[in-house]
Amino acid sequence: MTASTESAQLPTAQRKSEERRALGVACGAHVLHDGYTDLIYVMLPIWQSEFGLGFAALGLMKTVFSGTLAGFQIPAGFLAERFGAALVLALGTALAGFGYCLAGLSTGIALLVAALFVGGLGASTQHPLASSLIAQAFSGTRSRTALGTYNFSGDIGKMTLPAAASLLFVVLPWREAVALLGGIGVLAAIAIYLLMPRLHVEPAAPRRTEGGGHAGGATRAYGFPLLLSVGVIDSATRMAFLTFLPFVLTAKGASLPTVGLALTLVFAGGAAGKLVCAFIGARIGTVATVWLTETVTALGIVALLPLPLELALVLLPVVGVALNGTSSVLYGSVPDLVEPARRPRAFGIFYTGTIGAGAVSPALYGLLGDAVGVPSALVVVAAVVLITLPITLVLRPALASASG
Repeated sequence: MTASTESAQLPTAQRKSEERRALGVACGAHVLHDGYTDLIYVMLPIWQSEFGLGFAALGLMKTVFSGTLAGFQIPAGFLAERFGAALVLALGTALAGFGYCLAGLSTGIALLVAALFVGGLGASTQHPLASSLIAQAFSGTRSRTALGTYNFSGDIGKMTLPAAASLLFVVLPWREAVALLGGIGVLAAIAIYLLMPRLHVEPAAPRRTEGGGHAGGATRAYGFPLLLSVGVIDSATRMAFLTFLPFVLTAKGASLPTVGLALTLVFAGGAAGKLVCAFIGARIGTVATVWLTETVTALGIVALLPLPLELALVLLPVVGVALNGTSSVLYGSVPDLVEPARRPRAFGIFYTGTIGAGAVSPALYGLLGDAVGVPSALVVVAAVVLITLPITLVLRPALASASG
């Protein structure tokens, strides 16, 4: 191999290394932050006993963290555009960890609420900024598969961190255990800042679209809002379905442990769907994948209603794959519709919209369920899912295809 050949290959090898580092650091941040978010569910019974809280106050605890997380994602994107996504993500991770350290020091409800606000503020940086960093590191269809892998990693955190906390509570008082877990976030913040590669943001270039044209300024202008609308409907559907599912299964004669098993089957299928559908999307395109997943979701929801309990349990993992798989395809398409320099802001808007829709939809569909009954409400949920299909056809010209 000549010296010129080696020098030609060096940038490619260096780029591959930076891609692996970016994906590894972003996935690690996702594991930690999503673990912090779901750790609250483990803490609620402890805080109820420790501080004598009622269920309304416990609901407030969760709302403070989740509401702050959702509400500050867009400001996090603006900060990242000015100071850099890696720095803001590292500071946010440190803040999230410090929030749990502060919770371990709390002696009353006021300090605990402040700790959850601080933790939610730090956690608001993770989704938009880690996603934009991955989109910056990878290009074309490889960006979609990388974002799918990142999306899947959050489910690992939801399983591992609450489980680790439960084990720590066996050997440590809850305050020390929570402070220890918070300290991990501070250390992780240092690692994120040191290990995340500083990639140059390339200026946007015209790219071919799935419809065969070019994704210019006009298509970008309407493309992102359309994609966001699909994400909002998809997220609202997912939360509404999970709200009604236990009641559907109970009506079929399911016991409480069986309902728990059923939800586990949906979540397991959903975790797999986030990863699998990202690769499917890279192969057949966003529009075709959304048609596939949303059609399967709608048909699966309707099919669950007449099925006996045993067959319903068999179907649930398939529904879970389709139910959650759409999200990976949608997140992976954001970089195709937004210029590189504006991606942190765009991801912030996208995550805020989808998380907000997921938070509001159970209450709205709950009103519908009270009015017409759970089975009829689920038929409406399935029908609303299908609204995404014509939207994606309008969106098609604005979606950039993989380049090279």
